[in-house]
Amino acid sequence: MNPVKVGLLGLGTVGGGTVNVLARNAQEIARRAGRGIVVSHASARDLSRPRICDTGDIALTDDPFRVVEEPEVAIVVELIGGDTLSRELVTRAIANGKHVVTANKALIAKYGNEIFAAAQRQGVMVAFEAAVAGGIPIIKAIREGLAGNRIEWLAGIINGTGNFILTEMRDKGREFGEVLAEAQRLGYAEADPTFDVEGIDAAHKLTILAAIAFGIPLRFDRVFTEGIGNITGSDVDYAGQLGYRIKHLGIARRTTAGIELRVHPTLIPQRRLIANVDGVMNAVLVQADAVGPTLYYGAGAGADPTASAVVADLVDVVRAMTSDPENRVPHLAFQPDSLVDLPILPMEQVETACYLRMRAADRPGVLAEVTRIMGDHGISIEAMLQKEPPSEEEGATIIMLTQRVLEGNVNQAIEQIQRLDAILGRVTRIRMESLG
Repeated sequence: MNPVKVGLLGLGTVGGGTVNVLARNAQEIARRAGRGIVVSHASARDLSRPRICDTGDIALTDDPFRVVEEPEVAIVVELIGGDTLSRELVTRAIANGKHVVTANKALIAKYGNEIFAAAQRQGVMVAFEAAVAGGIPIIKAIREGLAGNRIEWLAGIINGTGNFILTEMRDKGREFGEVLAEAQRLGYAEADPTFDVEGIDAAHKLTILAAIAFGIPLRFDRVFTEGIGNITGSDVDYAGQLGYRIKHLGIARRTTAGIELRVHPTLIPQRRLIANVDGVMNAVLVQADAVGPTLYYGAGAGADPTASAVVADLVDVVRAMTSDPENRVPHLAFQPDSLVDLPILPMEQVETACYLRMRAADRPGVLAEVTRIMGDHGISIEAMLQKEPPSEEEGATIIMLTQRVLEGNVNQAIEQIQRLDAILGRVTRIRMESLG
């Protein structure tokens, strides 16, 4: 049987890795897929650039639309990123009756609903395992491996740049800005690191995970997102003294009132396995009713790890190409007509415990005022640290851990506390999750 011909859009790190994995493991892949899989056509913006792969047998062009229109190409692999040109190319590929594999989390998170609908009308597949957590097969695990479960919640370290920064701050006592600059030098962070450190990248990925976990449409516009730029070395140190570690988590939880979708720095008990996922590694913890908790860990980026997911999708597509479209695994795990548009909770209605840090004038009665305000808003204190001031002008540092409480109540309490004359500067709040 003739090999399936693939058209590759983008020959950067992941594109080159995909060519290499397909060539290196060609025999193994053909045994699994039932047919060979070869990259016959590819596009790149600069054809003169050196590549990490051998492109001798590939027809190259700087026009990606030529690849999408090529009659020989049965599967288009989109690896150019962004959500404008990639959206047009994927839409054109689907209209041409071609299957699509993509690693583009922004494209799926923002436009996946319309892309999947178009693919269903055309009877083609769109596979996107590489869009979340690099080489970790988390999409397949939730969509297929946990298909007999009701997913209760999931929490993930799904951005390696943020995890690297927080790990370095903890292990080496460094501050955010210094570690961010190093991450940029090492290539872990872009020149503009906004998507990584502000949580937008993680929000794209969380949108996809939540959709396949709960059978809801993709709702990127409703994800609460908070970055790690305000986390200080002191916060990391105090969290450690209290038995916690700070991680930048994406959390999706099913409640009776709706779905929580949130990305923010989070204190988690240091005894949890996910608390010990360090550096640029990713991990996703899934809580389901039948199997209980399961943890998925691995490389969240890089040429070969991400190519591993891309090639796995190619194998799945090739296996299913001759099957009836109605009998294929649904894009978002649930049958398209069974998706339920459950309400997404506004952050004010989400219940979490909190870490609060504030500086206060070192005089009698201040702590009583603070605790009175917290009590007025139904906030109970679980633990507290007080650090004596290095000087009278700097004030004492007070750290409080609260029990679980509505976010809206905490917001009101913080606003009142910051108005006290004895409070110096802003109150820092980091949410806490036990993940038990």
